[in-house]
Amino acid sequence: MSDKCIFCKIIAGEIPGKFVYEDEEIVAFGDLNPQAPHHYLIVPRKHIRTTLDLTTADNVLIGHIHQVAGKLAHDLGFAEDGFRLVNNCNEGAGQSVWHIHFHLLGGRDFSWPPG
Repeated sequence: MSDKCIFCKIIAGEIPGKFVYEDEEIVAFGDLNPQAPHHYLIVPRKHIRTTLDLTTADNVLIGHIHQVAGKLAHDLGFAEDGFRLVNNCNEGAGQSVWHIHFHLLGGRDFSWPPG
């Protein structure tokens, strides 16, 4: 039995995933339980458990994730209408996969604060 998390298995090709973006540092694919017409997960290839596990060595990676989120929103046609980029940290905030990831959501109006 593999100790890899589900995102590591998707990145490694052990579980099928339809990438909408990939490069040497990150991948992006559709969320299995979408909360908006556009709902993608942006995941670093490097396994980092939570936001609390980031180090200064990861600063460029996190900046890259944000830049790719903007590129995806633009390329997929929802940037101008607005979008949300969300990272949940730990169970109380809704994190359920222990590999840092960012939800890119668009295609509908969002309220604040979220429900």
